[in-house]
Amino acid sequence: MSAAVSAPVLQTCELALTGMTCANCAAIVEKTLNALPGTEAVVNFAAEKAHVRYRPAEVTPEALVAAVEASGRYHALLLTDNSRAEEKARREAYYREERRAFLISALLSLPLLGQMFFMFGLGGGDMAVMGHEPIPRWLQLALATPVQFWIGSRYYVGAWYSLRAGSGNMDVLVALGTSMAWLYSAVVTVLGLHQQHVYFEASTAVITLILLGKIIEARAKARTSGAIEALVRLQPQVAHIERDGQLEEVPVAALIPGDIFVVRPGESVPVDGEVLEGASHLNEAMLTGESLPVAKAPGSKVFAATLNGDGLLRCKATGVGGHTLLAGIIRLVEQAQGSKAPVQRLADRIAAVFVPVVCAIALATFFGWWLLAGDFAQALINAVAVLVIACPCALGLATPTAIMVGSGLGAKAGVLIRNAEALELAEKLQVLAVDKTGTLTQGLPAVTDLIALGGASAQELLHLVASLEQGSGHPLAQAIVDRAKGDGLVLATPTKVQAVAGRGLSGEVDGQLVLAGSPAWLEAQGMPLPAGQVAELQASGRSLVAVSRNGAALGLIGVADPLRESSRRAVARLRQQGVAVVMLTGDNAGTAAAIARQAGVERFEANVLPADKAGAVDKLRGEGKFVGMAGDGINDAPALAAADVSFAMGAGSEVAMEAADVTLMRNDLNGVADAISLSRATLGKIRQNLFFAFIYNVLGIPLAAFGMLNPVIAGAAMAMSSVSVVSNSLLLRRWKP
Repeated sequence: MSAAVSAPVLQTCELALTGMTCANCAAIVEKTLNALPGTEAVVNFAAEKAHVRYRPAEVTPEALVAAVEASGRYHALLLTDNSRAEEKARREAYYREERRAFLISALLSLPLLGQMFFMFGLGGGDMAVMGHEPIPRWLQLALATPVQFWIGSRYYVGAWYSLRAGSGNMDVLVALGTSMAWLYSAVVTVLGLHQQHVYFEASTAVITLILLGKIIEARAKARTSGAIEALVRLQPQVAHIERDGQLEEVPVAALIPGDIFVVRPGESVPVDGEVLEGASHLNEAMLTGESLPVAKAPGSKVFAATLNGDGLLRCKATGVGGHTLLAGIIRLVEQAQGSKAPVQRLADRIAAVFVPVVCAIALATFFGWWLLAGDFAQALINAVAVLVIACPCALGLATPTAIMVGSGLGAKAGVLIRNAEALELAEKLQVLAVDKTGTLTQGLPAVTDLIALGGASAQELLHLVASLEQGSGHPLAQAIVDRAKGDGLVLATPTKVQAVAGRGLSGEVDGQLVLAGSPAWLEAQGMPLPAGQVAELQASGRSLVAVSRNGAALGLIGVADPLRESSRRAVARLRQQGVAVVMLTGDNAGTAAAIARQAGVERFEANVLPADKAGAVDKLRGEGKFVGMAGDGINDAPALAAADVSFAMGAGSEVAMEAADVTLMRNDLNGVADAISLSRATLGKIRQNLFFAFIYNVLGIPLAAFGMLNPVIAGAAMAMSSVSVVSNSLLLRRWKP
């Protein structure tokens, strides 16, 4: 019998990429990385980044960078907290270099374009044939050559590496198209064939306009990743820490867990921590989207980048560097922006075969015009127009730019989306299953009723139950313990404590056997309870803990967990969006009905054991519905994982947050409605972008093939198509939570 071998743990890293010109370039880099052993990579063309999962035993981050660099065309930088500034500086240097190349290209191309418009204004083509062009052809050749082979060298290099990798990209189309126009014109000029047209302005204008489009596109793309930049800028650079009784100003990077730091009025909190002394209000809007300041006192948690009000806080560092909540949010947003939505698969499949198909169409156009019309020059120029107009840049940008803007907006609103698939799936939601405690309710229950039976006193009842429950993490147990401590009771140490899942606890307190759990559990043990009081308390929305001592019923403890003020409005919003809400709770039917009535929930399931919540979600999915799940507790994690798309309340357990697709930082069910609204807005933009990209090529290629599109106009249209797609994605920024 062979022993089970656990799968190697995958680690993740991000690479910043340069040198990509279109979606096919991204596909080449992705293919290169995925060819390495133990590697799963996704390349985002719009963000110019690769998100990589790898097995450290088989490959290293340095090997990933080396694999990209080995192509000779593309360059990679391993992104770390320390390399972000380097990556930003490199991109700015690249932008300056591109702008310089464009200015040189524009200066050399403008005389040729000016001549073209001058000749058109005078009745055009005949002037050229008669040899009366304003600029001599040898000078046109001198102006066009550096644009073609110096400024345009990038396209030859990119085309070579693309073809060597067995693929085609934008560089292939541009290099092929402009080279045909330049070579034909150069031959006509050198041989002195004055009766033939030359097309130097076409080759230079296409290169210049594509450069202009890339510059505008780069600036627009930078705005799509503005959410990440804004989050990074929030990180404070210095902190005031206590050393030998004195305050010292040190870099935030130097802090370690356990350091004592001070946050003065008006300052930002440098790292995550816990308040030791002082009281104040912190503005946490930058993390949660919540505009109201949050009160802080000793024992409260504070988070990096939140803004202190008018109080002085002395805190102990608990999370530093990459372990702060802010760093986690940045990683989650980057992960979402670097992932691929399912809707992008169609675009990827088309882009993979696009270049060969376009080359075939251009070839057919060339021979069709030459053989049927007998005009070699016209055949050549129409084929060039086909090659130039068909670039798939817009197709590659359609989905990722919208995902980047949408996920950034979500983070700003306190809706953290784990990946693009979750963002796409949220719009399909038909049914939302919600946990009651901590999701619909505040999750801070308090004891409201102490009903002693059999001659016991209320304090005796409270003492026994609180002693038994003090080791439990259940919210009801915590409420009972807090009430006992608040009443000044000294709790005993329980022994032989056993938990019965979904039922309660049993154990010995002061030598007495005590059971505390649901009324149904005690009655099943042969201990009857006053049915009238039980029904009355449950009908009023109380959660009941029934108690027995040595086999006899001892009393009832009523605990109320108030409904969140926002829950009723959130349920109403979800219903307006066409989403039915189903409440799942382990409480009895009476309590569940009362809470459901208060929240406006029409359907609920009571007495659902923790292990059965995932089954309840599967049952809803079995009805043919697209089902979401919202919860905050550890016992919700299986149900969150079972749902088509899941939402975790931000203040809930880390297990629930790990299992969920979307984390709601504000602990407000309205965040689910916001996520659905954002998903629908983002998917609307993606569909618009894909429509524009497809229709652009569907209309443009036939126009060019039938001789109705000049290569210069084709170059301008191709350059601006990418800009239009990015600009359309930026319109998402109008969305408000």
